[in-house]
Amino acid sequence: MKPDPDQEIIHAAREIMKTRYVPDKHCIGAAIRTKKGNLFVGVHVEASCGRIAVCGEAIAIGAAATQGDTAISQIVAVTESGDIVPPCGMCRELISDYAPDAHVILESNGEVKCVPVLELLPEKYDGSKYPNRREKENG
Repeated sequence: MKPDPDQEIIHAAREIMKTRYVPDKHCIGAAIRTKKGNLFVGVHVEASCGRIAVCGEAIAIGAAATQGDTAISQIVAVTESGDIVPPCGMCRELISDYAPDAHVILESNGEVKCVPVLELLPEKYDGSKYPNRREKENG
């Protein structure tokens, strides 16, 4: 059963964008609720060289990791205008690495819903399925 979207984290993500939005620096806010009930937020960090950018979801996960609490229950990302947006591919990987049973809050056709992160990432890469056979050959 999919949980109802956590309205408090949606509000927190929108609030962080109200206070921390800086054009060309912080254009996405994110919030997570952990299984312990803690709430963490983060903002997208942009640099003049686009390859250095770090997504808001990654910053929020980092804040949770700093506190030792990465068992994510729900996560949401919003734009500077407060619109709920889906995580990029790299964030889907990151979320699923830290919490494969996490739910992502999405908005589709005006409906806000929770979706298991693995539904957004079919055929996720799993390195344990691909052992290094060369080490055995050369060992």
